[in-house]
Amino acid sequence: METIASLTSRFPAPGHIVWIGLRPARKEPLIPVERATITLTGLEGDHRNKPGKRTVTLIQAEHLPVIAALSQTKDATIAPERLRRNIVVRKIPLIALRKREFLIGTARLRGTDLCAPCSRMETELGEGGYNAMRGHGGICAEVLEDGVIEIDSDVVAV
Repeated sequence: METIASLTSRFPAPGHIVWIGLRPARKEPLIPVERATITLTGLEGDHRNKPGKRTVTLIQAEHLPVIAALSQTKDATIAPERLRRNIVVRKIPLIALRKREFLIGTARLRGTDLCAPCSRMETELGEGGYNAMRGHGGICAEVLEDGVIEIDSDVVAV
């Protein structure tokens, strides 16, 4: 008989990064980049540079069209820079990385908590934008080992 521990330890394939964004200052727009260095205090060039459980934020690419469908936007999908997350990944369920260590590029992170939406989503996505993102906001992570990430870098559970 399978146990929950064995079921949650298996992934169908590695994920990969499809988008990286840095915010140079608080409340400024995210700037897409092809490559970034992750240190214990966060992504170099991002304003939020302090260690902790919310050092890096990740969101699932597959959830962007869901958020669009649940919000007032007329777009088929949501541009990642609108959602205030640093990294967008595809092909690996982020929720399964919560409370787990994972490699992303050459960095090692630990998923800590769900990344709840903020009130700015009401402005960004229209009335109800906050609720449109609930359950689809991705995860927060703390950095365990420095490294470099690039578009197409693998995301692998440890």
